Amino acid sequence: MVTGAAGFIGAALARRLLDGGHKVVTIDNLSTGYVENIPPGVEFIHADCQNPVVYQGLTDWRFDAIYHIAGQSSGEISFDDPIYDLETNTSSTLRLLQLAKETECPQFIYAGTMSVYGKCEDRPISEDEPCKPESFYGVGKLASEHYMRIWQAQYGIACTSLRLFNVYGPGQNMANLRQGMVSIFMAQMLENGHILVKGSPQRFRDFIYIDDVVDAFIACLENTKASGEVINVATSIKTTVGELLEQMGAAYNGAVDIEISGNTSGDIHGIYGTNLRMIELLGITPKVLLNDGLRRMFNLD
Repeated sequence: MVTGAAGFIGAALARRLLDGGHKVVTIDNLSTGYVENIPPGVEFIHADCQNPVVYQGLTDWRFDAIYHIAGQSSGEISFDDPIYDLETNTSSTLRLLQLAKETECPQFIYAGTMSVYGKCEDRPISEDEPCKPESFYGVGKLASEHYMRIWQAQYGIACTSLRLFNVYGPGQNMANLRQGMVSIFMAQMLENGHILVKGSPQRFRDFIYIDDVVDAFIACLENTKASGEVINVATSIKTTVGELLEQMGAAYNGAVDIEISGNTSGDIHGIYGTNLRMIELLGITPKVLLNDGLRRMFNLD
């Protein structure tokens, strides 16, 4: 099972699993994804992952693994409706963990987030860093990790959380201007050559390409060393917002006007992660550098 296969990451993961000969089913409510994103061959259940009714018809199924990718994935949007954020990101995790228990599914692999760390010093952040999330989104995702830890200890389900840093690449939702820094900037650039930057251009992030992220998810399925672990999925490269804009401008065939104004609720000044655990436990080293990834998004390669 891959929840959220109508979305950016879920669709890419489901496609890779199909290519590997797996059968895939998805649950998606299409709140931010699109049905046409779901790869052909995926069995689609149109529902909320937090709705208990959807699981009544799945207890006789048998899954090799449950990938929980679906959920509200914006720190800013989580301030609009914290209760919905909790339901879609945390209640859904509990429902799926219960399904894993009832169907004797051996593996549960979760799309975690670097947002669990909160404010950080200007240095590579490891998985052992204390977690003090600054958004309701980060709080809910961290709670899911704790539920997974208990589920593994109590019921023996191998649980892994991949703490994703700033994922980008082709297929990202360009219509959602409140989620995904690269896609937000790129959508504005392509619309009229004007980019509104909410916050300082000295802020910094760790941008990781979608193919490298999918590699990490697939490696979890094949590698038992990831069981019970939280693992950063990051490049360990610090990139400022200003540097990102420069690289985007270099790949864009046209003039770009940059406006810096305001800020974003729950946003942090900067974070980038160590990826030693990803390399050691999953055998995955990021392959796509930011300039190459941006060119692919612009369809230049």
